[in-house]
Amino acid sequence: MLYTARSYYSLRYGTMPVEKLVEEAGKRNIGTLVLTDINNSSACFDFADLCLKNNIQPICGMEFRVNGHYLYTCIAANENGMEEINRHLTEHNLQHRALPSSAPPFDNVYVLYAPGSVPVSRLRENEFIGIRPWEASRLWPEEYRKSSHKLLAHCPVAFATPEDLGFHRHLRAIDNNTLLDKLRDKDTANRMEYFIHPHELRKIYAGNPGLLLNSSALLTRCSFSFDKSLPKNRRTFTGSPYDDRLLLEKLALDGWKHRYGGDKQALQRLRQELQVIDRLGFSSYFLITWDIIRYAMYRGFYHVGRGSGGNSIVAYCLRITDIDPIELNLYFERFINPQRTSPPDFDIDFAWTERDEVLDYIFKRYGRDHTALLGTINTFRDSSIIRELGKVYGLPKSEIDRLVDDPGDKSLHDGLTGKIFDYGSRLIDFPNYRSIHAGGVLISEKPITCYTALDMPPKGFPTTQWDMYVAEEIGFEKLDILSQRGIAHIGECVDIVRENRRQKIDVHRVGEFKEDPEINERLYRGEAIGCFYIESPAMRGLLKKLRCRDYLRLVAASSIIRPGVAKSGMMKEYIHRFHNPGSFSYLHPVFEQQLGETFGIMVYQEDVIKIAHHFAGLDLSDADILRRAMSGKFRSRKEFDRIRDTFFTNCHQKGYPAELTTEVWRQIASFSGYAFCKAHSASYAVESYQSLYLKTHFPHEFHVAVINNFGGFYRTWVYVNEAKRYGASIELPCVNRGQYKTSINGDVIFMGLVHIKGLESGLGKQIEAERDRYGEFQSLAGFMDRVPAGIEQIKMLIRCGAFRFTGKSKKELLWDTHFLTTKEKKVYASKKMFVSEPEKIYRLPPMADTVLEDAWDEMELLGFPVTLSRFEMLQTSYRGNALAGDLSHSTGKTVRMVGDLVTTKYVRTARKEIMQFGCFLDERGEFFDTVNFPGTLKKYPFTGPGVYLVEGRVSEEFDFPSVEVSRMARLPARPDPRAV
Repeated sequence: MLYTARSYYSLRYGTMPVEKLVEEAGKRNIGTLVLTDINNSSACFDFADLCLKNNIQPICGMEFRVNGHYLYTCIAANENGMEEINRHLTEHNLQHRALPSSAPPFDNVYVLYAPGSVPVSRLRENEFIGIRPWEASRLWPEEYRKSSHKLLAHCPVAFATPEDLGFHRHLRAIDNNTLLDKLRDKDTANRMEYFIHPHELRKIYAGNPGLLLNSSALLTRCSFSFDKSLPKNRRTFTGSPYDDRLLLEKLALDGWKHRYGGDKQALQRLRQELQVIDRLGFSSYFLITWDIIRYAMYRGFYHVGRGSGGNSIVAYCLRITDIDPIELNLYFERFINPQRTSPPDFDIDFAWTERDEVLDYIFKRYGRDHTALLGTINTFRDSSIIRELGKVYGLPKSEIDRLVDDPGDKSLHDGLTGKIFDYGSRLIDFPNYRSIHAGGVLISEKPITCYTALDMPPKGFPTTQWDMYVAEEIGFEKLDILSQRGIAHIGECVDIVRENRRQKIDVHRVGEFKEDPEINERLYRGEAIGCFYIESPAMRGLLKKLRCRDYLRLVAASSIIRPGVAKSGMMKEYIHRFHNPGSFSYLHPVFEQQLGETFGIMVYQEDVIKIAHHFAGLDLSDADILRRAMSGKFRSRKEFDRIRDTFFTNCHQKGYPAELTTEVWRQIASFSGYAFCKAHSASYAVESYQSLYLKTHFPHEFHVAVINNFGGFYRTWVYVNEAKRYGASIELPCVNRGQYKTSINGDVIFMGLVHIKGLESGLGKQIEAERDRYGEFQSLAGFMDRVPAGIEQIKMLIRCGAFRFTGKSKKELLWDTHFLTTKEKKVYASKKMFVSEPEKIYRLPPMADTVLEDAWDEMELLGFPVTLSRFEMLQTSYRGNALAGDLSHSTGKTVRMVGDLVTTKYVRTARKEIMQFGCFLDERGEFFDTVNFPGTLKKYPFTGPGVYLVEGRVSEEFDFPSVEVSRMARLPARPDPRAV
């Protein structure tokens, strides 16, 4: 029987996960099953594994469609045939060409067409007409009867039973973005596309049993097997494993001299690592990574190397990372684990403006046939399910919003919503669409299409159709090429310093930065606004509580702040133990032996390995699997459950009390999805130090770079405030002295045209280019002659002060704009047929601007005022009785403070009540923090951005003061005079 099944990877079409598909086939004693998902091969390897475990012969293929219209089904005779199918789809995906109505010539693929779509006489040897169950009783034309060997029984499957047709229809309505009752028959599967039992199929085809015989004959010629044990990555860098070893050793020894200057301990560890790398076959992986870094450095791109590869001294010597594993005493077993079969992870961060150029190099250097971005599968989740199904039933948006906001509201429940929740429960975790992994890149030995078809998303690089879990299971190791704005502002700051101060700086002198007392004092004070990873209110508070004045403490803080450690209560316990090292007891002597550096608390991923191995007796392989599970990188729940059972069994056999075992497991489990390895934390700390160096010694240039790269923890106005606090003069955008991006001249910072809300980016860039090419603008009229800007765009520029060089008020300039626009229309209307008369000069009455009007214009167009502060815009002159700097010596006192709200964070208490933490700036631009407990928050909630009057008691926790709010209200601003 030829069953061609579509799993739920046939997006918004198939109704069964691969597991259920195989299970249903097993229930019906189906011995051979073909997976033919629509336009993708995402599930082939999972499908083959599950079939073999259930004594079903797996065969793979693909169903091809264009805009929902069925074209043909391809069935691979073997692995080479699957590669042909993948290549066929890939070629059209990458070139954005529609699939042809007939299949190309294949060598190892069988093709099935629907009756009537292709004349039998034109069928190739490997092509057939598939007669589906609902077509079996039709009367066929003469050419079909004469060519019976080209006809076969074809049973496509989209759902398990006839009752599942309704679920399928819901998926199709979602896919077509239409109401359920507007769905057309051609948009859905036939009602007979379910798992018809083989006995029933024989009855259906009883009138032409030859169709079943032909199907069986085709299946006997097909198979699908795959060796997952062999590595799939590019095997060599030089073309020879021996040459790879020699080259890696040469490069590593050169780097050792540069990094360590001949240190013998480092040399011993380096040679030990090189032996392991060679034995495990990882040389090419290191060399390829080195090659990418070499290109980036040649281009002047900054990078940060992260991941478990940071535990490797070879990576440090190759300049892949800037993490010295000897200095940090990194857990070497994380890298040389003899039971580990995969190389260490390398996560390489580049500036968000430069990452695509690095990717372009990788694809061109290693070939587009052998290189791909790693895909990911986005699933239906939570509120998106209710919204999609609500639209299918035609519910108004307001009603859908109510269902999403409070699905438990019984007043909303009726027969219709019951269906939504019923089908919604089935939709949870169903694949919805394919996307791109954050940074995964694969470089393969064989063409990538041997393993998957490729998509071409808007990003512009070929992308696999399966995710990182499948990649790892079949023998791939990804290289993560990531982007972040922190690196971008470091690189841009260096460029700005070179231009503004004529000074060249090297931000890779991290060793010197760690010893700079000025930097370390700034770190302790939390003076880190704009600095990568350490600028948030929570992190600034943690730095104060840990009295962080050095690199190693910052490494620990970078991991302690993670949600897993924080939510489990271990962050608070770590701070307590740090301040009171003699006041606690270790859970067990193993904790003191293995985690003495972190006061017996698991802080890093390596700590999970240490405790799992030394405390619970798991071997290093299982300990590493547990570590991966705790960092969110596991796929098999059964494997995880096995390791958990082994953990508890081993602990019982060792005689540990059940309470101790449970508590240790609780601490391990708190890491789930959030743990950092120590090298990762160290990489973050290095980047933080680079940012701190620039902020300390080149603050104005640093703040300009941060503003230009957006994407920091805070909104732009906070960084503008910080620049002003450090002594910079802030100027509004100017068409003559400013640029499209924010710029600096000496200590004067000009806000960029990019910040004007509603200004077209093309116009902003054109203004700068026109001025740079032909000189400054002399007047508004001259600007309008040279730059083709619409009147509304010009009005925006005027209102934000971009024409203040003219010496005219904004009101005068706005009047001039209308006059010049009207005059221009009249001139063109007359086509300048007559000699122009002397221009009449009109005298306008005085039209001065007020600073309050200017400030409101700036609020509207920039999002924040520059001419005045928000405090100066208040109706009241009252500023409270305390400033941020007073809090450290006001513990226990009740204070009244006036602060500009920066950000809030809410958490749920043990009683499920909401409390919030507030972060404010006082009148001097200094930060202070508030705690708003549930009772007070209900009475005095935050009511949006603005300046607040806060009253509360000052509390202090390990040198970090905050205000426990008792009363709070947002203060009214002076009315907008423009509205009068």
